[in-house]
Amino acid sequence: MAQRVTVIGGGVIGLATAYALVREGFAVDLIEARKSLAGGTSYANGGQLSYRYVSPLADAGVPLQALGWLLRSDSPLKLRPRLDLAQWRWMGAFMAACRSSVNRTNAAHLLRLALHSQATLAHWREEDQLGGFAWRRNGKLVTFRNPASFAHARHHLLDPQGQQVLDAVGIAALEPALADAPFIGGVYTADEEVADCHRFCLALAERLQASGQCRLLLGQSVSRIRHADGVVQALELGDQVVPVERLVLCAGHRSTRLGLPGLQVPIYPLKGYSLTAPIRAGQQAPAVSITDYDRKIVYARLEDQLRVAAMVDIVGFDESLDPARLASMRQLAVSTLPHAADYAHAREWAGMRPATPSGVPLLGATRYRNLWLNLGHGALGFTLACASGALLAELISGRAPSIDLHGLSPRAA
Repeated sequence: MAQRVTVIGGGVIGLATAYALVREGFAVDLIEARKSLAGGTSYANGGQLSYRYVSPLADAGVPLQALGWLLRSDSPLKLRPRLDLAQWRWMGAFMAACRSSVNRTNAAHLLRLALHSQATLAHWREEDQLGGFAWRRNGKLVTFRNPASFAHARHHLLDPQGQQVLDAVGIAALEPALADAPFIGGVYTADEEVADCHRFCLALAERLQASGQCRLLLGQSVSRIRHADGVVQALELGDQVVPVERLVLCAGHRSTRLGLPGLQVPIYPLKGYSLTAPIRAGQQAPAVSITDYDRKIVYARLEDQLRVAAMVDIVGFDESLDPARLASMRQLAVSTLPHAADYAHAREWAGMRPATPSGVPLLGATRYRNLWLNLGHGALGFTLACASGALLAELISGRAPSIDLHGLSPRAA
């Protein structure tokens, strides 16, 4: 009989973890509080699989830059201070991580994990014939409006052999949709990818159900984790008590509400927004993924739709749509790519990205002998999900992980 693992969380991280565990021969119970899978942060994120653009938000100069942003109505960052100790602790730790040396170290950890995630997704796509989620290797173009930011980017290329520095003429030649856009230059990386995260989650769920090795428990909220002597014993789901052999926590920012004695989960939700606009006949949507660096907004074509995503709101646990933020994002999209999509009929979305102050996820074992964490991926959840799930499955199997986990393992857990 297969050994059983319980996974809490039915977003892209939880589903990728469950999929990797089933591939390793485990039986899995996946518990999701919502009545549908991938209905939260994984539903309508930016769609970019940016494996080489993983530098954490925390960096030197960001606090000063953020002060300037807070004075703008269209700022990419919005802060609403609350009487919430967790918010202030998180922001204090974030400020401490805003140093160049710390950013470089953490970026290296994330790059290692991201490249392994790209390889893992390729393996699943090829060996398992996993598809149906609008995947394309279309390349990524980071564009610049400001001469200083462009100069910094072209002198600090992540992969000088695999990246092209383009002027405004080169941008228009690469992507005709940007012929009239106000960009002075850009950096193009040819082997970056896009995909629809929600459809990817549904594809994983379909495979999990077909395997006969996974039970999906939807609409089941975990109210308490029972434990004794450093071992997790059971989960309370309302009036129901479910025994567990091994437990993986993948519930995003909601994981902080399932606290265990001595277990520190330094995660806070960073709210982001997206528009998903239909691409009509005759419209000129970009073929490559675009990141407007100076406006902090991304564009990704997902078959017949254009996904536009932006904003970081540190506003507590409010998941509601903010009309002013969405209007600002829509206005910027129209001014930059006016003929790309039917913005008037775009679907609006907001989601809570579970982020650590450093930007590095918590991935690995804890002081509880049968509890593992897979948390805190922030805006990189889709990008990092496949590697994170595969590495967790290796650890639970007792095998050496495929990559060095230094800097990724939960330090305070």
